[in-house]
This record gives sequence, C-alpha cells and structure tokens, in this order.
Amino acid sequence: MNKVIGFIGAGNMGQAMAGGIVNSNLVSKENIIMADLNEGSLEKAKEKYGIKVTTDNNEAAKSADILVLSVKPNLYPIVIKGIKDKVKEGGIIVTIAAGKALKATEEMFGKRIKIVRVMPNTPALVGEGMAAICPNDLVSKEEVKDVVSIFESFGKAEMVEEKLMDVVTSVSGSSPAYVYMFIEAMADAAVLDGMPRAKAYKFAAQAVLGSAKMVLETGMHPGALKDMVCSPGGTTIEAVATLEEKGLRSAVIKAMRDCTKKSQEMSK
Repeated sequence: MNKVIGFIGAGNMGQAMAGGIVNSNLVSKENIIMADLNEGSLEKAKEKYGIKVTTDNNEAAKSADILVLSVKPNLYPIVIKGIKDKVKEGGIIVTIAAGKALKATEEMFGKRIKIVRVMPNTPALVGEGMAAICPNDLVSKEEVKDVVSIFESFGKAEMVEEKLMDVVTSVSGSSPAYVYMFIEAMADAAVLDGMPRAKAYKFAAQAVLGSAKMVLETGMHPGALKDMVCSPGGTTIEAVATLEEKGLRSAVIKAMRDCTKKSQEMSK
C-alpha cells in the first residue's frame, strides 16, 4: 500500500495497530505518523517501531491518507474540532470508539467526509485482534480494502452493517474482559485444588486459546466440540452439568445484551 497512515493517539490500541502494520510490511515505517501530547508514549512508539511521531495533531491530519482516531470516545469532539479544517483532501477518517455513529462523526466534522467506523479489540496487541468495519457511502471499494488490510495486519476483520455495531461491541469489543474473568476463575479453582498460580494461568489460558482455535479451524459447531469432550458418566459432563445448573449461558447472554444496550445508549 503506497499511502500515509496517521494516528492521533499513542495509547495501547494505537501502538498495537502501528506495530501490526510495521510487522506486516503493509507500508514502510516512513509512511506512518503518530500524534499525541504524551511525549513518553510517542518516544516509546518511535523506539519500538521506527515511525514518525509528533505532538501536533494537525501534522498527522495534513499528511495522512488514512487517519485513525485512536483516542478515548470522550476526546473525539475535542480532537475533531482541532483537526477538522486540516484533514488532507480526500483523506479517510477511521474511528475506533464505541458509540460513535458515522452520522455523529460527520456532524462533528461539520461536513461530509470519508469515514470508516471500526470496532477493534485489545487482542490486537498480540496480533489476534477482531475488527468490524463499516464505511460511509463516500468511501470507495478500493479504499475500504485498504482499511481492511490495515486491521488484518494484526488479526481478522469483517465488514458489517452499522446497525450491528452495538452487537459487535458486546460479542467482540468488550468480550475479552469476560474471557479474562473466565480464565481467572478457572485458575482460582486450580489454585484452590493445589496448583501454583503461574501454572494455573498457563493451563487455563492455553485451554481457552486452543478451544477457540478449534472452533475457527474445524468449522464445527461449538456444541459438537463440547460433546466430543464429554464422555458418558465422566468428569467433563459433571462440570458441564454444574455450569448449566449455575446459569453460565444465561449469565453470559444477559451480560452481553446489557453491553449491547449500553452501546446503543452511547450512540444516541
């Protein structure tokens, strides 16, 4: 890709994205620019990835063909107000904040502008992110491909309709937190039964990683994969019965629906 990619925000997500792009050789280091007021974060990014850095948001906005707003949702109005008249002609704005609809972002810019709304997640930090992508009608198919390629450089990406973005928040954007809680609970149980803490985390986390890979690579229904582990009268079905009794499925479903509802409220 022969384009300049800019980031406003040098936090974990911004750096994860920049790192994925650099490691995949999608564009050269010289074609990546990151802006932030935090000079410490910028220096870290520069040392680690060899990219250009600046404390001036407008410098990134003026030079980027694709500009990623990798800041917290509450900072969007402030950041956009400062750059809206400096964005490169024909440039694409990529938003990664929960609850920021395409129309709302356009209104903050005060004009029609190319925008791609994306919901990534934190596993991008280890090259295993999942991103949902939704462009407005000004973005061409080729430009969408460019944005998709950015997010596929540190994980997987899928096109979705904007009406599904709040669901994406609950099933992908926020869900690593639920998985971490599950891993922590598994490890706590192992520690209770005598396993050292470090080993417990390793066994639990690898089991989750391997199970997820089985779902993705075999194409089998999760229920069928679960049945393969459950021998008649065995240890696994005993644990499954307890999880059903305690309402694991209903708790997850309720939590995710609450998450979706909260995202919908933030979009208003």
